[in-house]
Amino acid sequence: MGEQFAVGDHVGWNSEAGRVSGTIIAVHTANFDYKGYTHHASPHEPQYEIKSDKTDHIAAHKGSALTHLDE
Repeated sequence: MGEQFAVGDHVGWNSEAGRVSGTIIAVHTANFDYKGYTHHASPHEPQYEIKSDKTDHIAAHKGSALTHLDE
């Protein structure tokens, strides 16, 4: 199990466009459908929905792809 995050945490991740930052808006602990795909999540490996700071785009990522950012 990787680092755990919570709703409201400010995080960063790598995307095709480079480094992105945003705020976690939801934590999923069971499989969920998002943008036509099933994302696999569990209580031990949750997935996080993050709203981008710059574009308001919503992304879903595993905790292993995220890092906490200082406010």
